[in-house]
Amino acid sequence: MASSIGNIGKVPELKKRVLFTLAMLAVYRIGVFVAVPGVDRQVVSDYLASSGGGLLGMFNMFTGGALEQVSIFALGIMPYISASIILQLLTVVVPAVERLNKEGESGRRKINQYTRYGTVLLSLIQGTFMATWLAGLNSQALGGGSSAAMTSGFGFIALCVLSLTTGTVFIMWLGEQITARGIGNGISLIIYAGIVAGLPTALQQTFTLVKNGQISPPVLLFILATVVAVIAVIVFFERAQRRIPVQYAKRVVGNQVMQAQGSFLPLKVNTAGVIPPIFASSILMFPATLANFAPDSQVLAGILNSLVPGRTLYNVVYVALIIFFCYFYTAVTFNPVDVADNLKKGGGFVPGVRAGKKTAEYIDRVLSRLTFGGAVYVAAVCVLPGFLQLEFNVPFYFGGTSLLIVVGVAMDTAQQIESHLITRNYDGFAGPRGPRMRGRRAAA
Repeated sequence: MASSIGNIGKVPELKKRVLFTLAMLAVYRIGVFVAVPGVDRQVVSDYLASSGGGLLGMFNMFTGGALEQVSIFALGIMPYISASIILQLLTVVVPAVERLNKEGESGRRKINQYTRYGTVLLSLIQGTFMATWLAGLNSQALGGGSSAAMTSGFGFIALCVLSLTTGTVFIMWLGEQITARGIGNGISLIIYAGIVAGLPTALQQTFTLVKNGQISPPVLLFILATVVAVIAVIVFFERAQRRIPVQYAKRVVGNQVMQAQGSFLPLKVNTAGVIPPIFASSILMFPATLANFAPDSQVLAGILNSLVPGRTLYNVVYVALIIFFCYFYTAVTFNPVDVADNLKKGGGFVPGVRAGKKTAEYIDRVLSRLTFGGAVYVAAVCVLPGFLQLEFNVPFYFGGTSLLIVVGVAMDTAQQIESHLITRNYDGFAGPRGPRMRGRRAAA
């Protein structure tokens, strides 16, 4: 690892990408503390503390504490994620959007443009709910009068909606810039930065509980062992893959005869990565948003009371959404028919399986089984630690969802860095004198 960090400085382009990513994440963290005008942070903080966390606590975690700070980034990146979900669903059910998706780079740019428009629309809607909620809190805190009218009237709501929408659009722009000019997926890195920023506070709260006797030292050791075990399981499954053997027939290229070669088609156990829990959390937060910003609705209040992390209904809905998005995102990003056609055009075939349609059916069958295993693994990692949180009063940041996102994004970013290093003739995390470099020298 140390040699890899040293190698980053030897590749100017990679060094610029890493520094640019860190700079953009720093800008995001600074923006978290830029408050919406006319709101008392202490009132919102007290309300979140009195609500006992729940879905609002999860929402606050995904925004990197921006909700508690009543920041212009209080909506977070969730409107963009919701818009992405809607566009991907339309890709499956609307032929026109599906055709756009198959047009290559131009079609994807058009879909990204529609996603941006959807993000602005959803930000305006959610920002209106949040501004109305903040206006109600201001009125209750000030107890009426001219000051309360100034911080709860139409002017305040309009300014608040504009600030929140602008903040979300700016976060979306930061994520796109990180993706294009930095390292890894910008949106995932922004969520990662928000979660990691809360880890020191969570650790401090945990040790305070230990000091006060609310958590005994054996329980603390058990919690640490559980966290390490969950991280090990995540690393194991994220790197696990099923290799389908592929054989290439003998071919004649010009005057040369290419001998038959054997290869394999790698299929990851968790093809969807950290997207399913992010999408599932985004959907679960939406009714909580409506319920908190429309407190007079008994129906929404009942839904909010039922959808508390750790409870049975929440876990059932969360697991169902994770499994659905594992299959859905895998189907969107991996097409067995296209893979089978490419193998057939390249003269490749799976031993014992007829090329073409039969190969596509075989790959689809294997991928469906792998996706089921990956979905069960993701759901277990996201749900099971919740029982420990309720039992031992552990801060939310040790939850399975946050661990999965942090470890998954960190591994993806490490792979991105290593791919840049290998492209520039460095051996990445194996070190410059690792076995792969010696192999290249021997081959030379």
